[in-house]
Amino acid sequence: MVQYFLQGGSFMWPILILLLFGLGFGVERLITLFSASINTRKFLGSVREALRNKGYDAAVNVCSKTPGPVAEVFHAGLTRAHRGIGAVEKGIESAGAVEMAFLEKNMVWLSTVITLAPMLGFTGTVYGMIQAFDDIKAANEISPSVVAGGISVALLTTLFGLVVAIIIQLIQNFLISRVDKLVVDMEESSVVLLDELAEMEQAGKLLKAKPKKPSIKAAKKTKKNPKSKKE
Repeated sequence: MVQYFLQGGSFMWPILILLLFGLGFGVERLITLFSASINTRKFLGSVREALRNKGYDAAVNVCSKTPGPVAEVFHAGLTRAHRGIGAVEKGIESAGAVEMAFLEKNMVWLSTVITLAPMLGFTGTVYGMIQAFDDIKAANEISPSVVAGGISVALLTTLFGLVVAIIIQLIQNFLISRVDKLVVDMEESSVVLLDELAEMEQAGKLLKAKPKKPSIKAAKKTKKNPKSKKE
């Protein structure tokens, strides 16, 4: 393989750089997508339990402690729960669009590698064919060894470019399947959350956020100024 790479000429190096470039972005996306994956059913159960027993604040706290796009979408919706179901739905839609953009980040660079690698390979082949014909012209005869050797070297860049494109294409397809799975989880979980909130609101079982206790400084001020009580 190393011998073929060296025989391919100068165009093999840009194609190799594209391969490393694509692998780098592919590994980065793989790490990001796998870290974003969670047990959706378990997370939904935790959010439901928090909503029914402690209210919005507890559910938001569960979302804050959980990584991943599903938790981010839930967090965006539940922080607007005091405004009604409509506000929750709008918050989920906005957060879903942001998370979609995050999941598809750097995918365009993989497509760029898939496109450029074969093009550079074909360019190297054309350049190699020109050199092969120049060698035939310099030899002043059509020798099978000269023709075959020049053409085989010229075709190596096309072969390498196609191999690189195939490798990165397989990685991209796998990443797209992971993104699709996460998007489906977001959509299905969002529907379940909205249904849960609507049912609990209609039944009057949804406990809203408790009012915050006054701070120590505020309590001291009220003690120092008892005039308001007398008036």
